[in-house]
Order: sequence, then structure tokens, then C-alpha cells
Amino acid sequence: MSDNDLRRLGIDAYDQWTAMWNGDLALAEKIMAPEFVLRYAQAGTEAFDEVRTPQQLADVIAAWHQQRRGLRFVAEGTAVVDLALVDGSPTGLVARPYLASFTGEDARTVARSGTDTLRITNGLISEVWSVSSGSAGRTFYR
Repeated sequence: MSDNDLRRLGIDAYDQWTAMWNGDLALAEKIMAPEFVLRYAQAGTEAFDEVRTPQQLADVIAAWHQQRRGLRFVAEGTAVVDLALVDGSPTGLVARPYLASFTGEDARTVARSGTDTLRITNGLISEVWSVSSGSAGRTFYR
């Protein structure tokens, strides 16, 4: 597998991660390791500390969509991909900025940017670091 193939694989993994956050919850079983770790640096995201399985993650994402009308995530910028084949499986890191938006209670668009870093182990997402912007104590997460 060439460097370009590994880069494409990393970008595809991030695109699937984004699609999962946009509501394609079946992807959780496909792209997430059977057990993984989420590290969310935003205030109010303590619930993510307990999420360890694809089904738990799908449930949390579904709840986020119920609480935030029109929630949409879009990958932005250039992905940083550092993957290598380890015992024949892609392993390493993929990071990319994103923009998340939804319609607030006042009918105005709420938008927050951030960066997710995905650790890929044996071709599956095994760890995620997420940091996002937000005014007034990270209002997106309240």
C-alpha cells in the first residue's frame, strides 16, 4: 500500500467518522474498535468519559441530535494523516478540523469549530481526542 493509499484511507476514516456524527449510526459498528477511549476536552462533555463501545457511542450521538435541531458536522481544511501498515493493518493518527452547526432555541444558527484526532489501530478507531471552540464556557456543550 502506497503513502497515497494510506492517506486516502485516513481521509476516508475521518469522512466516515463525520458521517456517523451526522446520523449514520450503523457506521459505529463498522469504524470503531470493539472498545475505545474518547477524550473530549470541552466543558460539559463528561458523559463521553464513560463511552467505550460502538453502541454506547451511537446512543450518545442520537441523543445529541435530539437535543440540537439540524445538527450537522462538516470536515474542513486539510487532513493530517500519519498512518503506516503494522502487521498488514493501517495504524496511526488522522486529524482534521471540523465545523458543527445547529439551530438554537432562538432560531439562529449556532456554529462551533474544532479538531478531532483519531487514533487508528488495526484499521479501526481506537481513541479520539476532540477539542472545540465556543464562547461563554463552550456553549455548544451545554
